[in-house]
Amino acid sequence: MSVSIGKNRRRALGLSLGLLLLGRPALGQTPKAVRIGVIRGAAVPVLDVNQQGFEAALAGAGFKAGVNVSYDIQTTGGDPQRAQAIVQRFIEDKVDLIHSMGTAPTLAALRAGAGVPVVFSAVTDPVSAGIVPEGSKPGQPSGTHVTGVSDRWPIALQLETYARLVPQARTWGTLYNPAEANSVVQARLLRETASRLGLQLVEVPVARTAEVRQAALELAGRVQAIFVISDATVSADIGAIQEASDRHRIPNFTGVSSSVQRGALAAFGIDYFLAGYAAGKKAALVLRGVPPGQIPWNLAEHFGLVLNQRAAKALGITIPAEMLRIADKVVE
Repeated sequence: MSVSIGKNRRRALGLSLGLLLLGRPALGQTPKAVRIGVIRGAAVPVLDVNQQGFEAALAGAGFKAGVNVSYDIQTTGGDPQRAQAIVQRFIEDKVDLIHSMGTAPTLAALRAGAGVPVVFSAVTDPVSAGIVPEGSKPGQPSGTHVTGVSDRWPIALQLETYARLVPQARTWGTLYNPAEANSVVQARLLRETASRLGLQLVEVPVARTAEVRQAALELAGRVQAIFVISDATVSADIGAIQEASDRHRIPNFTGVSSSVQRGALAAFGIDYFLAGYAAGKKAALVLRGVPPGQIPWNLAEHFGLVLNQRAAKALGITIPAEMLRIADKVVE
């Protein structure tokens, strides 16, 4: 974790260059104009960053927005019928590729059954969700018309790390949408890890983003710390969780570094720009003519620890010197 996120980005950009050059057209040849449909569950900052990485990878491969590629970015708001309508419109508009962010949007893209190439990102468990075939492992091709990058969080390692920061916190809480497959998986892993560490976990289900604010307030009054897992429904109102934490003077943790700037005590998680960039590299290969089923899907690889010293002082928490030493970034 001592390697900075910035260095990780530069390394990823460098490693990807050779792969993308293999798919470049001959000198002087311009890639044909393409249309890409983008579907996501919510308009949240982390997915904006993910899309930025995706577009950066394609631009590096010669597919530049406003020049020879156009993006139609649509948000489902968690509505399955809207998701279906969005994908149907993509098909009618004859998009060349769909970039799906999140489990539900990816499933909607696949269920359309039109065979449009799909490159996913921000999907926690593509195997359990049925996005890639059962038994498929990271680094293996799907053999279908889908490939992508999973953002599966190391839930056990995250909770272990956060528990070291606040050893006095014995009761933890989380919110999640039981209708989101990735959230159910994460909640289970969190539950198992909490039990192993001798911690109590209070779980609060929410069905809609409109429920998050009240649920967060009630949860914050019952626990000593909150772990915000990767859940599109909850993340769409992440500010409400910070407000509830501030009101009850308890720390909250997540796997998204930008949340630390908003007041979270720590985030040990994925660089979503790089996750989107990795997905964009796969999309570039697809647009060059490589069948998506022959391009291995992968797990996001670059993680970093960001700590909020300012929030720690406000809460009367002392961050161990060792944790400060290994952090990629400390917000003073």
